[in-house]
Amino acid sequence: MDTQLHRVAPPTWANRTVLGAGITSALGDFCYETTTVLLPGFLAVLGIPAAFLGLIEGAADAVASFTKMVAGHIADRLGYRKLLVVTGYALTPLGQVLIALALGWPLVLIGRLVSWFGKGLRGPLRDAIVTQAVTPATRGRAFGFHRAMDTVGAVFGPLLGVALLGWAQSLAWEDESAAFRLVLWLSVIPGVLAALSFWALVQDPEQAPNPALRFFKSLRELPARFKRFLTAVGLFGIGDFSHSLLILAATTLLTARFGALRAAQLAGLLYVGRNVVQVLASYPIGALADRIGALPVLLAGYGLGVLTALGTAAAFWLQVDSLVWLAAIFFIAGLYIAVQEALESTVTASLIDAKTLATGYGTLGTVNGVAKFASSTLVGFLWTAVAPVAGFAVAALLMLGGTLALARLPRPSASTPQG
Repeated sequence: MDTQLHRVAPPTWANRTVLGAGITSALGDFCYETTTVLLPGFLAVLGIPAAFLGLIEGAADAVASFTKMVAGHIADRLGYRKLLVVTGYALTPLGQVLIALALGWPLVLIGRLVSWFGKGLRGPLRDAIVTQAVTPATRGRAFGFHRAMDTVGAVFGPLLGVALLGWAQSLAWEDESAAFRLVLWLSVIPGVLAALSFWALVQDPEQAPNPALRFFKSLRELPARFKRFLTAVGLFGIGDFSHSLLILAATTLLTARFGALRAAQLAGLLYVGRNVVQVLASYPIGALADRIGALPVLLAGYGLGVLTALGTAAAFWLQVDSLVWLAAIFFIAGLYIAVQEALESTVTASLIDAKTLATGYGTLGTVNGVAKFASSTLVGFLWTAVAPVAGFAVAALLMLGGTLALARLPRPSASTPQG
């Protein structure tokens, strides 16, 4: 009898592990995005200068970036990842607790570093687990769903944080910081649930330990095509500025027409709209990538990133205060972020051998993190020292360079390692 008839059909992409990872990411974002939206105000009521916010966020991003690479290597050596991912998720609410207890900037910094260390620890290992839980033909949909769930937390976390802060302030505290502390304590709950949900729902297809694996040797032996891909990602990333600068751009452009307070509110709503676009677009983009290939869709997404930067530069050049123009920019930004976050991971999986999959994801995360820090610093410096047009125009040129480099990358062949 033909043994082919007895093969077990490959699991659907919507399996327990993918769904569990998505739920976990949504809960995790509820936890730390609440802090993101509250932190500037909390520092203000503590009397901490605004300069320390940049120091805290920059240091946290740097810790997360370099942790990703080391975490990926450790997971590939040990052969298991689930416990490390759960630990990473558990560190986020621990960091929230430290921030809630802070009386000055040092404990806020430590809390943020703890949370972002956890974020760096879990990211590449979680992506490696998701990759091996689905077939190569359904990776786009799996990562699209995961990024959509992640962004659900990014949309509703800040909205819930602001709403809870308004409720907490109505309790008439004598200490202004008490309302912020209460919301920070409440945000610990979804953080704990995130760690528990990953532990309960996600199944890790563990692989054999590889104790002979050496960190620098494994980096040197990454496939040449993957290194070319990282070059394109890094070049694009150096222009891929933080979208907090996009919020600031909208606020600046709208202030003359609406006033500072109303402009800030409108800019915040535009950013929420960007996140909603990302949620709605992530899964369809992943499904499209599964049909026609992840690389061409990612290339189109990079092109939308260039268009976002050019549109913002043009808005400053023409002094545009049109909500329609700005809404179009934020809409395009939501689309390209959806493509970027879902498909960079998908392309990586097609270029890396399963034995070093976590190392590959860690390296991708480090390249993205370093580039993100450099891009926001560059655009912010040019904005201040020259003009906003200069900052966003240079960003567009760098993103275009990354797009062209990606266009020259050969499409993965059938013999490419599939993770």
